[in-house]
Amino acid sequence: MLTKLITRREALHVLGATGGLLALGGAGLATRELLNRPRFNHIPAKLHGANLKIGHLLREAIKAVPQDTRDIGTLIVGGGIAGLSAAWFLQKNGVTDFEVLELDREVGGNSASGKNEVSAYPWAAHYVPLPSPEAREVRALFEELGIITGYRDGLPVYNEYYLCADPHERLFDRGVWSESLVPNVGLTPDERAKLREFFTFTDSLKNKRGRDGRVIFNIPLEHSSVDPDWRRLDRVSFQDFLKERGWDVAPLQWYVDYCCRDDYGFRAEFVSAWAGLHYFASRSGEAANADAQTVLTWPEGNGWIAQKLRDKLEKHLRVNRLAYRIQNEGDFVLVDVIKADSGEVMRYRAKDVIYAGPRFTANHIVKDLPRLPSPEHAPWVVANVTVERVPVTEGAPLSWDNVSTYSPSLGYIVANHQDLTILRTAKVLTYYRPMDERDAKTEREEAQKRTLEEWREMVLADLERMHPGLHREVRAIDIWVWGHGMPSPGIDYVWNTEREKRFAPFGRVHFAHADQSGISVFEEAQFRGVEAARRVLKKRPPDRPA
Repeated sequence: MLTKLITRREALHVLGATGGLLALGGAGLATRELLNRPRFNHIPAKLHGANLKIGHLLREAIKAVPQDTRDIGTLIVGGGIAGLSAAWFLQKNGVTDFEVLELDREVGGNSASGKNEVSAYPWAAHYVPLPSPEAREVRALFEELGIITGYRDGLPVYNEYYLCADPHERLFDRGVWSESLVPNVGLTPDERAKLREFFTFTDSLKNKRGRDGRVIFNIPLEHSSVDPDWRRLDRVSFQDFLKERGWDVAPLQWYVDYCCRDDYGFRAEFVSAWAGLHYFASRSGEAANADAQTVLTWPEGNGWIAQKLRDKLEKHLRVNRLAYRIQNEGDFVLVDVIKADSGEVMRYRAKDVIYAGPRFTANHIVKDLPRLPSPEHAPWVVANVTVERVPVTEGAPLSWDNVSTYSPSLGYIVANHQDLTILRTAKVLTYYRPMDERDAKTEREEAQKRTLEEWREMVLADLERMHPGLHREVRAIDIWVWGHGMPSPGIDYVWNTEREKRFAPFGRVHFAHADQSGISVFEEAQFRGVEAARRVLKKRPPDRPA
């Protein structure tokens, strides 16, 4: 969902010698509501998702012979952030002979978004941390889009409207909402000490350098140290790493599992220790007008960026297009495509192809492509719940990010949190839940069986536990089920011996999806798209007008 950025100062303040707060007796507040849990059948609900028409058309297309062939310089397959970034970089460097194919009705991929009468809202990725100095192309893009408005004393100045407004986050634990997502209510002295140790350690890793002089945990990942003493942590689980150091007390275990599920879709047990530490130590972005832990966000989440890129690239975008067969042939790549809106089948003959879809899909589409291990992808459910208001609760006020220790979800963000009239308006709550209680394949199979009514019940019952009486305020619920959410950096994936092969071109097909890195965040997706575009540019000069 999102990367939580917590500074040492914040963590140590939360875990300070005040002894912690005591539960304020709110735990029984909802007993009557929960015993008589309301039904939600009267609440309008709608299921959204990928273009379901494609499956039927594809079965017919595979039998067909393309009647029309189009020659093109570069064809980009996939209109997520990686594909859009590749296109942006080609255009920026004078290339005009390219197209982007997108399966869905809109480009954006995991940065998809929607809108209703109350607010725009995200369907997945919804923020970007302040980019590090190494994320040069992210900063360049942000300058173009007006996100970075200038520099002061060498630090970027960010548009104030895009910096997440206060209050940022709160946690529901032991019957009380409190500031920060780190558990801080009713902790034992030992639990408090272990939390302090952990945050002091991870804080010490920020900008720490390996024996090669490079930052150990950097983003993009390619800029990270190759020091074997640190890379070996990719071969053990984050949970085992924590246990070895005695950092397995319940509040810390919950928080670390939350963070891993948040960015990777799985608990610490299934995430490598290197990736787990990267989550906490890799963010080094700074700003002249914001704290380092501030994030950039919009009502539509990262869909705002996707829409700006769409506007820049509009004449090159082809939506409702599925590439179902790709093969190298001599000095060209043949790409067979079905148009979902018409059922028409056509062929591109490209000098280069940038494949910006997940690697596991390339295994089925790119002819003779050597099979390489793919990262696991957990299914997710994302729901946008439109409410008249959120019932007032004990403790910290409604924040941008709202999480409960009692929930199997990651909580919800308030999509229109940035709205200057937020206190006077209805709200859209964007709810996130990775389905990770069992293995991903089983969870996907179960997700396919669930009805819209069952999804509605699951989401609203969970929110009702956080906010008794909320069901009376709900106008509508919109739901999107992602069969394959973001990739998970499992044990021995990020830095395994197959890494270089994952990024190597196959003939004239170049790969650009963030899942090959194992960590799916905006900066990594943009980096992979730009790197693929660089490889294409090295092979041929920019297009010149006749």
